Amino acid sequence: MDHPQTRRDDTREQLHGRTVDDPYRWLEDPDAAETADWVRRQNDLSAGYLAALPERAWFGATMSAVLARPRAGTPLHRGGRYLVNRNDGRQNQDVWYVADSLPELLAGGRVLVDPNTFSADGTSSLAALALRADGAQLAYAVSEGGSDWHTFHLLDVDSGAEVDDVGVQTKFSEPVWLPDGRSFVYTAFDHEGHAEGTQTSALAGGKLRLHRVGRPADEDELVLAFPDERLMIWSETTDDDHWLVVSIVAGTENQNRLWAYPVSTEDGASRLGAPVKVVDEPVAEFTLVRSSGSTLYLQTDDDAERGRVVAVDLDAREPVWREVLAETEHTLIQVTGAGDGFVTVHLVDAQPRVSRYDLDGRLLGTLDLPGGAVVGLEGHAGDDEVFVGLSSVVSPTAAYVVAFGSGAVTPLPGLVQGSPSGFVAPEVRVERAVATSADGTRVPYFLVRAAGAEPAGPRPTLLWGYGGFKIPVLADYRPGWAGWLAAGGVLAIANLRGGGEYGTEWYEAGRLGRKQNVFDDFVAVAEHLQATGVTTRDQLALHGRSNGGLLVGAVMTQRPDLAAVALPGVGVLDMLRFHLFTVGAAWISDYGDPRDPEQFADALAYSPLHAVRPGTRYPATLVVTGDHDDRVVPLHSHKFVAALQHAQAGDAPVLTRVEVATGHGAGKPTALQAAEWADLLAFAAHHTGLVPPS
Repeated sequence: MDHPQTRRDDTREQLHGRTVDDPYRWLEDPDAAETADWVRRQNDLSAGYLAALPERAWFGATMSAVLARPRAGTPLHRGGRYLVNRNDGRQNQDVWYVADSLPELLAGGRVLVDPNTFSADGTSSLAALALRADGAQLAYAVSEGGSDWHTFHLLDVDSGAEVDDVGVQTKFSEPVWLPDGRSFVYTAFDHEGHAEGTQTSALAGGKLRLHRVGRPADEDELVLAFPDERLMIWSETTDDDHWLVVSIVAGTENQNRLWAYPVSTEDGASRLGAPVKVVDEPVAEFTLVRSSGSTLYLQTDDDAERGRVVAVDLDAREPVWREVLAETEHTLIQVTGAGDGFVTVHLVDAQPRVSRYDLDGRLLGTLDLPGGAVVGLEGHAGDDEVFVGLSSVVSPTAAYVVAFGSGAVTPLPGLVQGSPSGFVAPEVRVERAVATSADGTRVPYFLVRAAGAEPAGPRPTLLWGYGGFKIPVLADYRPGWAGWLAAGGVLAIANLRGGGEYGTEWYEAGRLGRKQNVFDDFVAVAEHLQATGVTTRDQLALHGRSNGGLLVGAVMTQRPDLAAVALPGVGVLDMLRFHLFTVGAAWISDYGDPRDPEQFADALAYSPLHAVRPGTRYPATLVVTGDHDDRVVPLHSHKFVAALQHAQAGDAPVLTRVEVATGHGAGKPTALQAAEWADLLAFAAHHTGLVPPS
């Protein structure tokens, strides 16, 4: 097809002795008139093409109905208050409700925060919230247009009135209340943009600050800061409010330092003492589970690549580590304090198992909870109530309350309120299958079909993957899965190296100089689907977002013959310049540092933008991004699309869908989610031969 013309210039630079052409660098400037015109022309082409697809009407109606289903999240309990987010199916943003008891919350409760009032078009969203320990005030963060930047607001819970305070602005952070109820700590970032030829970005200057309510932000007390721009600082208080536990980590590394600041309150004001440096060398991952007096309980992969729980006494002259819960063959992905012990989530072959333990690590029982993923786990030390949220491939959160002492499980269907949308999710059959990667590694994946539909030959199949940052990929809910399966398609969800399904070693095997393993794993799953008759090359679509967008971009440029369709969403696609923009330098943990000659060579070997070759027949491609994405900035998608359109030798279209006033994905209005999924699935269906039911 005829694509819009994109100007190529002669920009090039010498990097570690290599000449690297960058003819579309001008597309990096989102504010330039030429970039805006390019986006408009691309969107005009895509909108016309997608609207004309015969499958678009069915997927449009179906995805609107899928997202119109009423839903609710997992309740929170703090300070005698119960909170939950709900959506009646007609709202662009979830509404938060509050009640003084669980029965009152189940009966409806009252509106606490309605993000649908933040903006007329529904693109402003609630990014975080934190209830004060006494339940009297709520701090919440508002994001505009999907930006990672957000502004804190305070609310009186009883009256619903705004509390007068300066609007602290930050990103990747939520307010952590101190026990005086008049102050909170947060992670602050300097408002600095990219400067050509430097590493200056919004990542630089991550600092821990203490804010006194009612005081100007420039008077906020500096608690902790480091000169290293990659160091990120996260904090939380123990349930008894005696300690502020601070994690110090380089970008998205999975190794951190852990400091604990004693909290005292004098003259009605909370203050932080000198920190106890519990872990001061980043050799492993350490996260707070709970405390008991001066003892901290921590989840770690130190000497336990699949995870364990340890305890350390902060009052001891020489800290002594005590193992509480030993490593097992199953990966420990989450632990929370509850009652007089804690609740764990282990992955048994990438499927969740929830259990209760006492503080000595004795198993109290395993909970019978159905679901593909735990999407909510809310518990507090000393509180017998534990709230668990689970999702499946075709159904969003189902919430349960667990009595920690007895292990009794009670479903909470009453949380979901609203009229049915008319969409009935298909019954599905989830199977496990295993492919063999290029180096002989076994790569498991989920194979999902509509239940009762016996395979009658190969079917159009959507293959999803991520493979990075130690994030486990499970058989969990995404709105599009229900639509694709209802249309008669097959879904495959791959467990690739680089993820967190099988422990630290599995993660380490898919990052830095070993990143190619992730792409080989994805190719292996695709080929296994074809070899076993599930699908064919002409019926296969590849899909992934963010790091998964990189995955699809790398695989489609290395193996353009592998699939009929490629759907890279908000992907990291220029591996030589990702570190120069916004939070990109944080990802050096997985991608390496392009300033290092060896790591530059590793990145160049798979960088999707630089792997595009003119005269190649690429699959039908729909690239998705958001014009306000300040995490993976849209220049990645823009430059990749321009290069693909220039190089495409076949008849398959190369399109981009640039959403306006949205970011990386969080907070996207319901209506825009439905439209994006409808376009993606209609495009995939059209080019894989999937004909939805009439």
